[in-house]
Amino acid sequence: MSDPSSSPSTPSAPPLRRGLKVLGTLLITLSAITPASSVFIIAPGVVGQAGSGAFWSFVIAAVVGVFMAFVYAELASAYPLSGGEYAIVGRTLGRLPGFVILGLLVITQLLIIAVIALGVGTYLAVLIPGVPGPVVAAVTTAAATVLAVFDIKLNAWITGIFLAIEMIALVVVSALGLLDPARSLGELLTAPVTVTEGVVAPASAGLIVGAAAVAIFAYNGYGSAVYFGEETTDAKRGIARAILWALAITVVAELVPITAVLLGAPSLPDLFASGNMMGLFVATKAGATVNTVISLAIALAIVNAVLAIILISARMVFSTGRDTAWPGAVSRGLAAIHPRTGTPWIATLVTGGFATLLCFVDEGRLLVVTGTSLVAVYAALCLAVLAGRRNGTTAHAAYRMPWFPVAPVLALAALAYVIWQNAMDPAVGRTSLLITLGVCAVAALYYALVLRGRGQWVLRGPAGEENSTPEPVESV
Repeated sequence: MSDPSSSPSTPSAPPLRRGLKVLGTLLITLSAITPASSVFIIAPGVVGQAGSGAFWSFVIAAVVGVFMAFVYAELASAYPLSGGEYAIVGRTLGRLPGFVILGLLVITQLLIIAVIALGVGTYLAVLIPGVPGPVVAAVTTAAATVLAVFDIKLNAWITGIFLAIEMIALVVVSALGLLDPARSLGELLTAPVTVTEGVVAPASAGLIVGAAAVAIFAYNGYGSAVYFGEETTDAKRGIARAILWALAITVVAELVPITAVLLGAPSLPDLFASGNMMGLFVATKAGATVNTVISLAIALAIVNAVLAIILISARMVFSTGRDTAWPGAVSRGLAAIHPRTGTPWIATLVTGGFATLLCFVDEGRLLVVTGTSLVAVYAALCLAVLAGRRNGTTAHAAYRMPWFPVAPVLALAALAYVIWQNAMDPAVGRTSLLITLGVCAVAALYYALVLRGRGQWVLRGPAGEENSTPEPVESV
C-alpha cells in the first residue's frame, strides 16, 4: 500500500502565520544580504582584482542586480511562496527543472550558512586572539537556530536591531573616506588604476568587467524576500516592493563605503597589497580602537546574517516537506508548524543542525561547492519569467517589470559571461561548475527514478492548492 502522506490528494500542512509587515520582511532580507560583511569580506577581492576600477565593477554589478530584481519581483508577485525559487521554477518551467533547482538550493543554502558563520571567528579574533573559528561558528549557528524557532515578528525585530548596528559601522567607514579624501572623484571615475607586480598601471576594462562577476555576489540576497511570502500581509504586492527596496538599499550601503575607501586611502598600492584592506583603512584613518569597534560590529553583522539565512532556509526546507519531496515520515516532520510560534520548527532545527555540523568542514571546500550554483538559479529564474509571460503561468502577477524582456535577456547574457569566466579558471571555477552540474544530475535522477514514478511531488501553496501547471518535459 502506498504511503498516503505522499499522495497528491493529501491536504497541505497547516499554514504559516501571517504576522509580518513589508518592513519586517525587508529587515530580514537586508540582514541576509549583510551589506557590511560584503564590504569587508567580498569587496576586498574585487579591489584586489580591479584596483580602484572596483568602483565601476560594483556599478556594473548594480545594473545586473536591477535586472535580476525586476525578474524576482515579477515572479514573486505571482508566486509569493515559502519554497522560493524552486517553487517558482516548478510552476513556470515544469516540475523537473523545479526539482533540479531544489537540489541546488538544498545543498548550497546549508553550506552558505556555514561559510558565513565561519567569518564570526575572524572578526572576534581582534578582541580574543586565537579564538577557534569552527567552534565559534558552530556555537553561533546553534544559537541562531534556537532564536529562529521563535515568532517571526520577534526575529524581524532582532535582525532589525543588529542591522542598525551594521549600518552605523558602514556610515563610519564612509565618513572616514568622504570627509578626508586623498584623491578626487574625477580621478576615480576616469583614471582607475591597479597594481601589477608592484607597479601602478591603468585598470583595463577586462579586469573591471571580470571583477564585476564577483561584485554581483556581494549584492545577492534581495530575492530572499520571497521566502516570507506566506508570512507577509498583502504578499503579492508587498514582496515585490521588499525585493526592489532591498536591492536599492544594498547598492547604496555597499557602493558608498567602497567608494569612500578608494577615495580616502592614503596609498592605493598599500591598500591593494594589504591582506586586510578594510582593517588597514580604518586603522590608518581612525586608529586601532575604532578598528576594534568596527570589527566587532562586523562580527555582529555576520551573526545577524546567520540568523536571517537560517530563517530563509528553514522555510524552503518546510516547503519541501509540504510538497512531499522526501519519504512520508520525513516530509510530515519537515512540514510541521509549531502551534504557539506558528513557525516551521522541525525544518528550522534540521536546517540549523546540518549547518552547525558543516562549520567543521574546510571553508575552501564549502566555497567551491557553492561557487556557481547561484548562477544556475539566476539563469533558471530568467528563463522562468520569459516562459511565464509566454505560457501564461505568471499572468496573475501583481507586478510587471518595465521594458520586458530587456531585463531577463541582458541578465542571461551577463550570467553567460560569468559562467565562461568560471570555465576558464581551472583551479576553482571549473571545479565549481562541474560540482554544480553533478548536483543537477543527481537531483534530476532522484526526480525521475523516485518522485515521478510514484507521482509523489505535488507543488502546494499555503491553502493546500495544488499546481495545475502542465509539465513541459512530459507534454511532448
